[in-house]
Amino acid sequence: MNPTLAIEPSVFYFGTPVALLTTLTPGDDTANITPISSAWALDDTYVLGLSNLGRAMCNLRENADLVINLPDSRLWESIEKIAATTGVADVPPGKREKYRYEPDKWALGGFTPQPSAVVLPPRIAECPVQMEARVTNMTPLNEEGDATIVHAKVLRTHVHRALAVPGTSHIDVDAWTPIYYTFRHYFSQGERVGVNFRAEQ
Repeated sequence: MNPTLAIEPSVFYFGTPVALLTTLTPGDDTANITPISSAWALDDTYVLGLSNLGRAMCNLRENADLVINLPDSRLWESIEKIAATTGVADVPPGKREKYRYEPDKWALGGFTPQPSAVVLPPRIAECPVQMEARVTNMTPLNEEGDATIVHAKVLRTHVHRALAVPGTSHIDVDAWTPIYYTFRHYFSQGERVGVNFRAEQ
């Protein structure tokens, strides 16, 4: 039996996929990009963890439309270019030490907006997977009001042709290289070690 040690990690990112959310800013209808690493899927609903200090939550309280863009490992440097920015002009005190205001994250990260089919915010053309979605529920994470748990129903999914298995709605898992956030480091997908019994071949 392997011995264990009790620790107190500052974060619990043991390995979660990175997502880039696009949302519309009220008033001027410009699109903001928000990198997040608290996202997971349950059926056709994505569960997102969002800080209440960021532009994404401000936007979603006014307009429930969003796009959940999933980058691949080649985009990590573009993600990092916008990681320390916020779309909130008056940077909240809790973010001022590490974040700066950036009105155009698209240009900074080298991203290209692409029109969506059923929601208002644009998709990010460089991301191999783009899911148009709409918020169905919001729940405070805690009494302190630090963050919100957002449920977003996926309405339309787009993938780069190179990822699609011809004649199906399946993703070619050998071609898909998502980027993972593990204790604030970026990792790509490693070699396959097995296949679940429910996997569609």
